[in-house]
Amino acid sequence: MDRKLFGEEILKKWRANRPKEPFPIVAVLDNIRSAYNVGSMFRTAACAYISELVLCGITAHPPHPKLEKTALKTIEQVNWRYEESIIKAVKDLKLKGYQIALLEITQESEPIQNLCREDFPLALVVGNEVEGVNEELFYWADRVVEIPLYGEKESLNVSVAFGIALFLLIEKLR
Repeated sequence: MDRKLFGEEILKKWRANRPKEPFPIVAVLDNIRSAYNVGSMFRTAACAYISELVLCGITAHPPHPKLEKTALKTIEQVNWRYEESIIKAVKDLKLKGYQIALLEITQESEPIQNLCREDFPLALVVGNEVEGVNEELFYWADRVVEIPLYGEKESLNVSVAFGIALFLLIEKLR
């Protein structure tokens, strides 16, 4: 009979599948208002094993009690840095050879599933809960991608969208 795994047993299972190096994905968080969302994104980034989180603008960054509450001790497991200017962060990543993909819904955005291996290394920019991605970033973007939705609500919670997007991207690399 099958049984649930716990603690170290789960980690042993995940470690067997983990690549030697983090996935070539940098997530850039653009003015995320809720520290709880940021903490959740840290936890997701740790589980996804991405290269880095770049926290920009008003996005909460450690040390921060609300962030730490939802991050559940993953802050030490994720490479992260704070950059006040989102434009500078994106320019720097572009200069390092990253494709820039904005997670946003526009007239010409394409399903995130359209990305392929050749689009990596990739910097995924995730925007503010209300305003979305800073419009100045469209100039620097190589792609604007969306998560197709099928119901009557026009958007997902930013931390949920972040998780879905990361794991869809990782599937392109596996």
